[in-house]
Amino acid sequence: MKYTAPFWLPTGHLQTIYPALAISRPPVTFRRERWEAPDGDFVDLDFVDGQPGKPFVVLFHGLEGSSNSHYARALMAALQARGWSGAVPHFRGCSGEANRAPRFYHSGDATEIDWIIRRLHAQRAQIGNNGGGKFYATGVSLGGNALLRWLGESQHRAEFVDAACAVSAPLDLAQGGASLSSGFNMVYTRMFLQTLKPKCVAKLQQFPGLFDLDALHAARDLYAFDNIVTAPLHGYRDTEDYWHRASAKHVLTDITVPTLVLNAKNDPFLPGRHLPQRAAPRVVLDYPEQGGHVGFAVGHIPGSINWLPQRLIHFLEQHG
Repeated sequence: MKYTAPFWLPTGHLQTIYPALAISRPPVTFRRERWEAPDGDFVDLDFVDGQPGKPFVVLFHGLEGSSNSHYARALMAALQARGWSGAVPHFRGCSGEANRAPRFYHSGDATEIDWIIRRLHAQRAQIGNNGGGKFYATGVSLGGNALLRWLGESQHRAEFVDAACAVSAPLDLAQGGASLSSGFNMVYTRMFLQTLKPKCVAKLQQFPGLFDLDALHAARDLYAFDNIVTAPLHGYRDTEDYWHRASAKHVLTDITVPTLVLNAKNDPFLPGRHLPQRAAPRVVLDYPEQGGHVGFAVGHIPGSINWLPQRLIHFLEQHG
């Protein structure tokens, strides 16, 4: 399969600022399930139901993403067209309803990935829908980093997954955080904080004293936000500890499942000079010059987003 080089296109958040560059989201028919989590919380998953015996693909979305994100709809629409099945699990608080527990989600959430992906695999086998069909895992941005963390930490225990792909994952969170804290990239940071902060205010109403409200309001970048909210809520000492321990770059040499790591060198969330160069033999590091952050559009602006799902499906079929 031949691939046309993708050009840079703003990520989903910036499309709200530049509507002329908005990427159309293909229609997808989803079926929602709500699962009770081991800690008494819940997660909502949106499913695409395909033909028995065809492959199944799970997609873990990015920061403040959902099944409505352009990349999620593009991949799920491509699966539907092939008769494949798929699912987009929503991280806590991203499905349109506040979660119950005193936590959210984070880039190193390998434990969350573990129980979701194992339950999905068991569910497929239990209903007899697997029928020899392959089981694939994908993740985008934050979801891609969390998936890679799980693959690296699980090693051979993850090999019920036939192949995996991570797209635009912030493999080095410290360098990515620094990039998002300066210059034009602060636009991305402000957009993220505009949705994250209201969720945190609502969480404080559920759990008074969980973190400092005044410090939350004063946070102007992801470093400050992670120091106040993400790190302490999820077992990290502070932002430095979180960004170091959750970065997927540390486990790329431990992954045993065939895995594609796709990052554009012009990604504003993690500039190309910081991309890792070492990985396990079964990990393919694909760093095209262009693509931006989960852009990878081709053709004339606003561009087509068909390149990315085709690239992922091609890798999964070739290596699974």
